[in-house]
Amino acid sequence: MADHNIPYLEERKLIKRWQGPCPLLANMILTLSIFAVTWWIFQDPRGVMRLYTPYVGYNYCRWWLIILIWMAYIFDFWPFKRSWIRNAHPLQKGIVLSLVSVGVMLVIIHGFFEGVLGNFAFAYFSPHQLQQLPGITEFYATEYAAQACMMFAVIASWISPAWLVALEGHPWQNEGQPVKGFSIWLGTFCLSLVIYFMTMHNHMGILYYPWQYFTAITPPYWESFAQTVSANFHVAWIMCCTVVVWFMEGIWERYSFCLIKRPWLRRFALFFGIMAISVALCFFFWYMQELVWGDAVRGHRRDAAPDWRWLHVGETAIFFLVPALFLQFYCGNWPNRFSTPVNALVRTVLVALGGIMIYCLYYQYAHFLLGTQKGFSHPQQFPMIPMIWLINIWLINWWFMDGWPGWKRELRSAGEIAADEHAFAVRSAWSPAMLPGLAVGILAGIVLYFAIVAALPWFSAHFTLVQ
Repeated sequence: MADHNIPYLEERKLIKRWQGPCPLLANMILTLSIFAVTWWIFQDPRGVMRLYTPYVGYNYCRWWLIILIWMAYIFDFWPFKRSWIRNAHPLQKGIVLSLVSVGVMLVIIHGFFEGVLGNFAFAYFSPHQLQQLPGITEFYATEYAAQACMMFAVIASWISPAWLVALEGHPWQNEGQPVKGFSIWLGTFCLSLVIYFMTMHNHMGILYYPWQYFTAITPPYWESFAQTVSANFHVAWIMCCTVVVWFMEGIWERYSFCLIKRPWLRRFALFFGIMAISVALCFFFWYMQELVWGDAVRGHRRDAAPDWRWLHVGETAIFFLVPALFLQFYCGNWPNRFSTPVNALVRTVLVALGGIMIYCLYYQYAHFLLGTQKGFSHPQQFPMIPMIWLINIWLINWWFMDGWPGWKRELRSAGEIAADEHAFAVRSAWSPAMLPGLAVGILAGIVLYFAIVAALPWFSAHFTLVQ
């Protein structure tokens, strides 16, 4: 039997129940069916509850994601007993843990942010408090409050996994639950709060006229650089951080930072390396839009507006997270037969192609299937909501249900885990023989970058997704 000190997600080994593509097809049928039913009930503007307003639906969707991360990654399923987590039927675990996650989500949103902070600290977290202000209608009061609450979740969904992926849970990595969970949770919560004040609070200060000069920096400090007073500028790079964290944990296997053997240097290099890669990706997506649609025009209200383009950077990034998690979960992080850098390169190419395909299919057909508005820049068009909704369902299927029904779970012993860690250390050892490959990789990356920059204007002139 495996060691209780080993996180459950690390001690388990998921094995296909059947040969061939049958496990993949079974899980896709299950998860996509759940997506369709729950989307119709909760989100679809034509459905039952119609939470897609869009910020109310996005708020629930984003907070659900962070609660799933807290439960599985930070608290390691505490306070549930490890024996129950190991022995309960996957379907039972999926239902119970999902209901718990929804309950915690409602307490956080309506109890803490709306009830406590909204009534005793910041009025913009409470729709009721906002409606007391002259000129604020019920709809905008609800949307503003949901937007403020959601923005905190956006930051937390980057910081929380990054603390474990990059900083490896230090300095509380050796503590037991719930001490470890609450320590990391409080640390990431406080850091997220500081980042929120520096990035999102100023945005909330300009939503009501006159601007709240006494409580927020108005106009925000990023105005001249980002060409907008909107916090969508921060949504852009923070969303890229969220995506790159999971790239690093999954398809990239923390390469090449795992080559750094000095622990403190590796952790800080990985944490800030994720941020550096994310900022580079953010500006790549920004200038990609300029190559396709032309220069941004401040004051424009459609797809030329800088605030919308920053938002679309984050939207574009999330399209690539879907195939990355699909490849990691349901395809066994294929391929695995080559060296780590070659494996990571092939996976990155597959994820890039998959993200482009999902992007194109979404803007062609989403308004038929999901009830969203047609077009790129309609105020009701928020592709991050259905993408994250699907990701949430996949996380429940893979984390809570152990990949049921297509996969079955076995437990690895402490010896097997140690052997796997040793094999990983051997694979990630630095060798001077890597230098030629490194040089070729850098050169190929530069050539690819300029090839994409040259090709994008041609593609935009010959292909149109939205008529």
